[in-house]
Amino acid sequence: MTLQDSNSLPDERLRAAILQALSEDARTASLELRVGVSNGIAHLAGQATSLELWKLVETIVARTPGVRGVVNRIEAPGAPSPGRTVNLGLQSNTIIDSGGEE
Repeated sequence: MTLQDSNSLPDERLRAAILQALSEDARTASLELRVGVSNGIAHLAGQATSLELWKLVETIVARTPGVRGVVNRIEAPGAPSPGRTVNLGLQSNTIIDSGGEE
């Protein structure tokens, strides 16, 4: 078994836990989101109707046990550009801007 194979099972379990958590909240259950997990980092894509929902999804995912970081590429009114924001500092709410102008 390779390292990649051994990591994929925990990632699939984590993805299932994230999907379960999102489906259990009435506010996020009907959203059509794509969720992927790689090495404990959750990658989110899709659309939300408001910035509040965008934040709620990120919060639910970040609080899922085992999630080490969140890459939120969900499109929503007022949300950061999906290609630029990565939240890897869950404990300190650090936002890392992967590009852009100074």
